[in-house]
Amino acid sequence: MNGRGGVLDAAQAWERLRGIRSEADAVAAGLVRSADGGWGWEQDASAGARDLAQRYLPVCLAGPRVTFAQLGQSLDGFIATRSGDADYVTGEEDRCHLHRLRALADAVVVGAGTAASDDPQLTVRACPGTSPVRVVLDPSGRVPAHSRVFTDGLAPTLWVVGAGSGQSAPAGVELLTLPDSAAFAPRKLVAALAARGLGRVLVEGGGVTVSRFLHEGALQRLYVTVAPVLIGDGVPGLRFTGTDVMRDALRPPVRRAALGEDTLFEFELFEPGGAAPSGEPLDGEHADARQGGGEGEHSVHHRDAQPL
Repeated sequence: MNGRGGVLDAAQAWERLRGIRSEADAVAAGLVRSADGGWGWEQDASAGARDLAQRYLPVCLAGPRVTFAQLGQSLDGFIATRSGDADYVTGEEDRCHLHRLRALADAVVVGAGTAASDDPQLTVRACPGTSPVRVVLDPSGRVPAHSRVFTDGLAPTLWVVGAGSGQSAPAGVELLTLPDSAAFAPRKLVAALAARGLGRVLVEGGGVTVSRFLHEGALQRLYVTVAPVLIGDGVPGLRFTGTDVMRDALRPPVRRAALGEDTLFEFELFEPGGAAPSGEPLDGEHADARQGGGEGEHSVHHRDAQPL
């Protein structure tokens, strides 16, 4: 932007990126298009500032309605050990990346299994930013009412339960009761959140919930961070009914970036309402409310490490 002198550092770049939701916002923040259609800072920028723009501009420019997901996993595809220990699969740079994604979202979604076992905070702490609304998908109402998302008061929380759960919301928590299992289908959930002004949705966990959103074609972007560690057996990350032949496998456009020792893969998936990956629908998409809300997720424990 004209009139801004000096070298733009990473902290300044992140502050500008947080407010971008359109190309007009990008121009106002000091970004310009190059001849090849890419974006770059108009003023001199540090390597960190350039990296942040390259990594986060696509989701910033996705506008007011976008659903994206993040998973951190081992090289052999697990998000935790057999006992549920995920302390920690990926490193500190990936944790900062996750918190940046939260800061770019209106809502962060987790399934009942993750909320019950991991007791996450789901707030923005590793970077500057505003914490999104925390959305807990809990068809049977099994997440303890004393969980931090319901009691810490650090961010607005929406508890999404089924009609027969019998739950009542703790003070300061909004309860959303859905009529049946079909209402927990990912695309219907996204529409319900958008109707409440929560159009930018981050699906954070666990593996079952992210896999369901991916399989139904409800994600526009997917971030998977892979750590150079082999667990051998444990809680799986992405799992959905696949294809019999490799030529039909899902091969979306991908970008890669180093996050310390880890590697971040960013996949461009479907436009809103686009087709789902090949394979049969997951059982819970139409009938089973327990799977539909992530009831099948394995427990993931972070022990005494820094909370999520």
